[in-house]
Amino acid sequence: MTRQPERLRVEVPAEAAGERVDRFLASRLEDLSRSRIQALIREGRVRDRRGTIEDPGARVKPGEELTVELPPPKPAEPQGEAIPLNVVWEDDDLIVIDKPAGLVVHPAAGHDKGTLVNALIAHCGPSLSGIGGVMRPGIVHRLDKDTSGLLVVAKTDEAHQGLARQFAAHGRDNRLERAYIAFAWGSFDRPQGTISAPLGRSPKDRTKIAVLREGQGRRAVTHWRIDETYPGTDGRIAVSRLRVTLETGRTHQIRVHLAHVGHPLLGDTTYGAGFAASERRLNPEARSALKALNRQALHAALLAFEHPRTGERLRFESPLPPDLLTLRNALRSGTSNVNGMQKRITTGLQK
Repeated sequence: MTRQPERLRVEVPAEAAGERVDRFLASRLEDLSRSRIQALIREGRVRDRRGTIEDPGARVKPGEELTVELPPPKPAEPQGEAIPLNVVWEDDDLIVIDKPAGLVVHPAAGHDKGTLVNALIAHCGPSLSGIGGVMRPGIVHRLDKDTSGLLVVAKTDEAHQGLARQFAAHGRDNRLERAYIAFAWGSFDRPQGTISAPLGRSPKDRTKIAVLREGQGRRAVTHWRIDETYPGTDGRIAVSRLRVTLETGRTHQIRVHLAHVGHPLLGDTTYGAGFAASERRLNPEARSALKALNRQALHAALLAFEHPRTGERLRFESPLPPDLLTLRNALRSGTSNVNGMQKRITTGLQK
């Protein structure tokens, strides 16, 4: 039976008025890059109430509903592509990548090129785990398109299975350790805490994840600790830099949980809309850095695990990439304030 195209519907909120349609959709559809959306527009697969949108630079209007048609995935394996990779470790069993923001991890419906998987197939060749017909060969965990940082990929089926077991345990067996650096809006009422709230597809917008009532979503637990705080022009804390660790690994978990408690990530247009007033509290340099960021301020800074074949403990750290480093320095250009109740993190994460 022939598979039908998948259709995604996205409503344009008031704060997105006047944005380019390709940029707006790329910020809302996490698994589609801007270049892929531009291609879909040129193929006549994006519509509004007036008909087919032909220009990727067309401006969206608030209240409109955009429909994106994704053709069925091709049955062929993903093809290797010569995409540059920042490799921080590689052996015969696995490879650890420091992923840049903007790179989609794995092919999805209507998006079978330009991904990390395509790059890995070219880099690793036929040894990559699960390459036989699987659209996500070797991938045992993922990062959102616009989240930067460390990611491990298996190159053999044995390594794939061993790493998958560690990620399924989420550190409960003390083998896996992950930590993220997150820049969140506002001032927290304590130096550290835990967010426990079930997550699932939003009943109002299936392109988003939402906190659901108990029994309706999947268990999700996020732990956070304040690293540093930054005052706004009014002298009150405007932004908090956090060290975040996960007890579970749900889609968009950090982004949705922080938004749920009133502290969404800077630059997160999907879950942090409505913070224009907070942006006005930033100093001019910080406002400029945030505008240039064009993504959520989230970085996977620490990854440690047990080698699935040798049992060796491997630990990797990634410094803030240039865009987040620029943002941090701009936020510090006001009077930087380390929370008096909480010392800076001393694990070696970005200070």
